[in-house]
Formats: sequence, C-alpha cells, structure tokens
Amino acid sequence: MSSPAERYAAARRRIAHPTLAEFAAELGFSLDPFQVEACEALDEGAGVLVCAPTGAGKTVVGEFAVHKALAEGRKAFYTTPIKALSNQKYADLVERYGEGKVGLLTGDNAINGDAPVVVMTTEVLRNMLYADSPAIHGLGYVVMDEVHYLADRFRGAVWEEVIIHLPQSVTLVSLSATVSNAEEFGDWLVTVRGDTKVVVSEVRPIPLWQHMLVGSRVFDLFSLRPAAHAAEQEESPRGRSTRERGASVVDPELVRYVREYERRVDSWGGGNGGSRRDRDWHKPRYRPPARPDIIERLDRAGLLPAITFVFSRNGCDAAVNQCLRSGLRLTDERERAEIARIIDERTGSLPDEDLHVLGYWEWREGLLAGLAAHHAGMVPAFKEAVEECFVRGLVKAVFATETLALGINMPARTVVLERLVKWNGEAHVDVTPGEYTQLTGRAGRRGIDIEGHAVVVWAPGMDPSVVAGLASTRTYPLKSSFRPSYNMAVNLVGSFGRARARELLGSSFAQFQADRSVVGLARAATRHEKDAERWAAEMHSEHGDVGEYAAIRQQISDREKELSRDTQAKRRMEAADALAALRTGDVIRVPSGRRQGLAVVLDPGVSDSGIGGGAEPRPLVLTEDKWAGRLSPVDFPTPVSALSRVRVPKNFNHRSPHARRDLASTLRNARVENDLGARRVGRRSAAADDPVLQDLRAALRAHPVHTLPDREERVRAAERWLRAVREADATQRRMADRTGSLTRQFDRTCDVLEELGYLVPEVAPLVPADTEVAGAVDDVPVVTDDGRRLARIWSEGDLLVAESLRAGAWRGLTPAELAAVVSTVVFEARRETPGQPAVPAGKVAATIAEMRRIRGRLQDAELDHGVPATRDLDLGFAWAAYRWADGQSLDRVLAGAEQAGTELSGGDFVRWTRQLIDLLDQLAKLDDEPVAPVARRAVERLRRGVVAAAVSG
Repeated sequence: MSSPAERYAAARRRIAHPTLAEFAAELGFSLDPFQVEACEALDEGAGVLVCAPTGAGKTVVGEFAVHKALAEGRKAFYTTPIKALSNQKYADLVERYGEGKVGLLTGDNAINGDAPVVVMTTEVLRNMLYADSPAIHGLGYVVMDEVHYLADRFRGAVWEEVIIHLPQSVTLVSLSATVSNAEEFGDWLVTVRGDTKVVVSEVRPIPLWQHMLVGSRVFDLFSLRPAAHAAEQEESPRGRSTRERGASVVDPELVRYVREYERRVDSWGGGNGGSRRDRDWHKPRYRPPARPDIIERLDRAGLLPAITFVFSRNGCDAAVNQCLRSGLRLTDERERAEIARIIDERTGSLPDEDLHVLGYWEWREGLLAGLAAHHAGMVPAFKEAVEECFVRGLVKAVFATETLALGINMPARTVVLERLVKWNGEAHVDVTPGEYTQLTGRAGRRGIDIEGHAVVVWAPGMDPSVVAGLASTRTYPLKSSFRPSYNMAVNLVGSFGRARARELLGSSFAQFQADRSVVGLARAATRHEKDAERWAAEMHSEHGDVGEYAAIRQQISDREKELSRDTQAKRRMEAADALAALRTGDVIRVPSGRRQGLAVVLDPGVSDSGIGGGAEPRPLVLTEDKWAGRLSPVDFPTPVSALSRVRVPKNFNHRSPHARRDLASTLRNARVENDLGARRVGRRSAAADDPVLQDLRAALRAHPVHTLPDREERVRAAERWLRAVREADATQRRMADRTGSLTRQFDRTCDVLEELGYLVPEVAPLVPADTEVAGAVDDVPVVTDDGRRLARIWSEGDLLVAESLRAGAWRGLTPAELAAVVSTVVFEARRETPGQPAVPAGKVAATIAEMRRIRGRLQDAELDHGVPATRDLDLGFAWAAYRWADGQSLDRVLAGAEQAGTELSGGDFVRWTRQLIDLLDQLAKLDDEPVAPVARRAVERLRRGVVAAAVSG
C-alpha cells in the first residue's frame, strides 16, 4: 500500500497530466519511474530518448505517444527495424484501438495506410520523406523503436535520415537498448530535433541470476544475490546499483572448483594444451554436458521455459534432434493438441509438395514435444509458429542463434549460453559485453517470473572472471554508421540542392561524433607538442645536432626495412608465378602449416576471363587427409613445383566425401619425384650492396655526435623527440580529416554522379560584383532523368542497377532470366566458397559478363574520386532465382542451388527471394523503363508457394 506522500504525488500528476492519467488507468499495471518520467516529458511537449534494458517496458512510452496523438486528433507513425516486429506491434495496437484506427505499411503489406496510427518499417518512412508523401501532413508523433539500429553498418543510415528530415513540428520518441553514451546521442537529438529529454534506466524489472554450469554442477557466478525487486536496488553515487557493484565479486567456490575441474580435464587429455599426437587417447576426453541433460536439469529446478543460444543453425537443429532421440518430452496431451492447432493455422498455406524439403515433419515432431529451433534458416511460417507457441508457454526449450535477441518479444525464465565465441561471417570472435547483455536480457518474464536466470556452460579454458566481466560491463557505446550512398545523394540534392544537402549531412550523428572526437585529439596534439619541447631540451648538445644524427639513424632503419620488404615481395612474386604455372592434376607439396604434405591440384585458380584480374592465384587442392580448399602464395614461402601428376576425373565434385576419399587414395599411391624442398642458396644480403645505405652509414660515422661519450643517452632523447613530433603531426592530420569528413565523402559521391551524368552542375546566374549576394551563389547540381531513376532505387548496389538499366543490359530478358541477373546484386553468400558458382548459360551468363564490365567502369570512376568501390556481383543465387521464376519445385530449386555451388536452407531461400522481389518491384514501378513489365511478371512468378505464404504471413 502506497504512503500518503506517494498518493499525494500521484494526485498532483493526475492534475498536471490528465492525458497520461487516462492512459495509465487503461494499462492495468503501475508505471515504473522511468516510464512516468518519459511520458511526462512527452506530455509537456518535449521529444524523448528512452534507454532501458530488454523487457523493461520502453514501448509503453511509444504507446503513450500513440494515445496522445489520437487524443489531439493528429497522426502517429510507429516505426520498427524489421517486418516481424512491425506485424507484432500492429496486432498489439489493433487489439487496443481497433482495425479502423491502425494501419500497417511494410515491403510486403499495405493495410489501411491512411489510418491515424500507422505501423511501418523505418525504410518506408524514409521513402515517404524523400517523396514528400501527403501521408506526412498532419503527422504529430513518430516512435522509432530499437533506434540503436542506427549502428547497423548496412541499414543504420536510414534512422539518421529519418531523424534529420522529419519536419520540426513532429515530436520524436526514440526507444533504445541501454547504451553507455545515451547522453551524447541525446545531445545530438537536441541539435537536430530541439528539446529532447534523455531518460536512462539500467534497472531490470526482473532481477537476473548469473550461473555457470561446470560438468554436472551449477554454481552462482557472483557472491552476491541480486535484489529480489527492482525497488530494492539502491543507487550508488556513481550510478551503479549495489547488485552491479557486488557483481564484480566472483564466487570463490566456483573459482576453486573450476581450477580443480580444469586439472582433471587436462589429466584426461581434453584440455587445450599439447598436440593430438602428444595426448594419451586412451584416457577419456572432456565432453560438454549433453543438451537433453541440461534441459532436464532446468526442468527439475523449475527453470523452464529456456532459450539456449547455440550460434549455429545446424547446431540448433541438431540440439532438437538430440533431445528427441533421448526421449525428452516436455508437453502433456492438452498442450500437444494446442500446438497442433497453431501449427496447422500457421503452415496451412504452405504447399504440400514443399513440406518434405522444408523438414516439416521433423520440425512438427519437435514442436509437439515442446522443443524447437529458431534461426534465419527456417521459413517464416515455422519461426512464427515457434514464437507463438513459446509466448503461450507451450514450447519449453528453444535452441536459437543470436538473431532471436533482436526485436522479437520472446522472453524466457532462463537463458543458456553454450559458448562465448561466435562466427561473425569472417572469423570466430568473442561475444562482446553488449551482446552478452542482449542475449541474457531475454531471461525473466515480466508479470510471470520473480527472477530470471542466465547459465553459461563451462568449457576448458573458460575463466569465470572473464564471464563475470561480460556480465557486469556497461560500456557499449552507440556509434553511427551513417555514410552517404548514391541514392541518398541524388535524393538530397533533388530535394534540397547541394549546399543545403551538405548542411544536412553536417548535422548527422556521424559528423557530430567525429567533431566531438576532435576535442580529444586537440588535447592529444598539445600533449605531444609539450613532450617534443621537453625532449628537445634534453637532447641538446654544443658539439653537434643530435636531432640530425637521430634522423640519419632512422633513415638507415627505414632503408633496411624497405630492402627487406622488397626481398620478401620478390619471393612472394616468385611463389605466385610458380602457383600460376600449376595445372589440374599436378601433385605438389605444401611445405608447412595445417595442410602440410602432398596435395593434388583440382583447379589452378587462375582466371583467364578477366574476371577479378590481378588477383593472386588460389589453387583449389585436395590433400592426403581428404581436405579440399583453396591455398594462396602465403602458404608457400618458396616457389612450388609439380612433383608428379595424377588423373582428376572429369566433373570431379570436391564436396562429395566419396569422391575426395577415392582421389586422396590415388594421391597417396602416386609416385612422387625426390623432393628435397627449396635449397637455400647462399646469397649476399641486398643491404650489403645498397649504395644509399652505404652513404647513410658513412654519414653517420662522420657526424660529430658519433664520438660523443654520452651519445646514446642524447640519441634516446632525440628519438623520443622525433616520435613526439611525428605523433603531433599525425594527430593534426586526423583532426583535419575528421572535421567535415562526411561532407567530403558526400562531395566525392556527387563527383562520381556528375561524371556519370546523374547530376549536372547548374550554371550560376550572373550578378553584379558590387551586390550583396556576389559570390554567394554556388553551382547547384540538378538531378538528371537518369538521376531521378536512381533516386527510386533502394539497394546496396543502387548505382550498378542504374548503370545496368541505362546501358540496356537487362533488355530482352525473360522474367526468369531477369530474376537471375538481378539476384547477383541482391544476394550475399554467408561464407566464401571455392570457385565461382555456376549460372544459367546463354543470355544470363552474357548479361552477367556485361554487368561485370559495367561495374569495372564504375570502379574506375570510384577509384578516381576516392569513393569506396561498389561490391562485386555474387552469383550464388542466380540458379535458384531462375528455376523458381521458371516455375520449378522447391525441392529442385534447392538441390540445383547446391549443385551450382550454393547451400541454401528453406529460410535462406525465402529471405533472399523476398529481397529480390523488393528490388524487382522497384524496377516494375519505373514506368518509363522497357524492363518494367518484365520485372512485374518476374515478381508474379517469384511470389508463389512458400514465398507467397511468407509474404501473406
């Protein structure tokens, strides 16, 4: 029961904020302090930035903005980063306000777009702003959910474009995960949007227990238990709760047990030390706890439902299969009946002939048992069924990749992390503190659980203190990824002119951060200059210029390094030339590294078509131990030569284990000429005969400082002086680079567009020299017809698409052929694969070759103007797009893609097809383009079967 003082404060708030009081009365729960603070600021006319942990209830503030807009008779747009979140928020608002007042606009759906409240993806709003859509008129509030997406390197610019271009009459509500530089982001919002209140809460509504599972035992990670309720958390003077300050103390019992367990594991031969040959393989090796055992342990402890993050799609599917094989079943008869109903409802539109290839029956069996995977490789219908079952408490264990941590509302009682290392598309990297917080933020369901639990599964080499650091670190800043694209440039110039566009770019968060960093650089430059003065005094000598002597020494060192690099470059060139001479069937010896030993060349890896010209040869080889992959000159410190030859079967498939085994056997039996490796020939060092180096060394010996008794002491001071001077100069250059860096990028982008004819400089009108406006008129480039076409193309390869249209490269293609060639701009393989994927012969192959030539010309212009190159075409989806648009079955499409060199899951196929449809739909709306009707037919042919089911869902 509240105190008299609290009741009095609440009464005063009701009087001061009647709209908020009305809204709060409809909620059915009390608002948290941060929600009250943000809503009151909004009610007083300010914009707000709300940063709070996952599940804290940030969206309540956005919902109040919607309520306030309706109360004032104005419009509200609610934007989200992903379509699934838009669909979810649309359903929530329809339930509250009814279908007549709420609309939905995404790339796939357009429902009641003229409604007073419209939910949409952020890209849709950005496009509205550039098109000056009538829908903007009367707009009062925009909610930007998950605004921290502006750090996303692919899509982040969209958020900043919207924030900058929204009319000043619109009140902005920004909702973000907790970031450490919320105040900096808020300061920027004040500069571009006016009065903005920053509201930060680091208090989780549900306290989080941190655990570590070591073998069969579960330990608390920290010595202190988290507070039972958020209200019990006492704020320290430094802004961190008592729980967080205590969280730095790792449970000593856990530390002792891990040390003992690690010694035990090492004695088994399962630790990280030593090679395989050194270990005693008769001893048992360490194996992590079985997934079914972990789930059963959580079930017995009452800690289900649980989400286990696996970081691998195949690992997620394998986890469900392991649990099913173990006989684990987590549902009763009533729950299974309800799950079956949801499955039938969500997947009823999927064609029967596609169910087998999608793994429907295995997926259904797992779901009925209360077990499921969740990852991007699943078709949307499967993921949506899993999400609904999980939210309703029917599915008890979900094995997911980290994509589940973004946006979708799927909280659990417990989160399990199997590993703290993940693949980022290029390498295996450690999970960051921000990612750890995002993942474990799913633990604890508000209104259901008293506390949430995070469990890290221990593995050899894992230090509990490192895990504790991940769990307690609160430093993950929001960094802008804003960069001017070609499409953005023509839209800005077309809407505002070049001068105004430069001002707008200068007001971006990216430039705001760059300018702020200059302040720190200026301090660093001053510090380096003072250091230089101090060292200059210490190195001074009456008997000669010590700085000059130190400079000669530095020149000698630089020259020696240069000669060494030249020698190494020559050796690398010799190694590359030797690789380029190899032919299919040559037997070579890999001198060192993981692939050491004999190998047979399957493909020399040298292009003769001009594609990728200038690249080093990367032969595809098969080693004795049946590994197939590409090598490079880095693997050969000395030139390689063929030792023998073996016959490689025609159409040899290196992905086939059977084929690899047979050829590896042939390789082991091959007669190899005596190979003693490259003999080291005694050669005179390049440095010994270099005249420049000889002159420098003579000058050093003749210098008067050379004979000083305290020479080395003074030279050390001189070297520090040189270093301080170089650091000061480098810092000054960085300061110059960062000041106005974004507008310089914009100017370079516009220069490319002018050269290619998308922008044309307007001739400045002549004015008398003595008038006030003399010299104030700038050349303002206008957008050409080609530029206006480019302004309607939203794609990472926007300029390549526009250039292909202008060159007529896509004319005369059938819908299936057009889908295939356009896919090369959209698709991006998850990982690099050896060799180029196959593409349909004839017009498709010829068109792709023409697109490569167009990209080559485009690259030349980009290189001339210092603009990052447009990425290369990716051919990995061409066959799949062609076959699907040609009406072939999903089974054949996926099998054909694999044969062509690309492995696609059902979910991958649907996702890339939807993105392809999005770009083709843009082409279809270019009414003056001959390719437009073909693009419309391609969209119709692609939007069928499992793809149509995903769009309608």
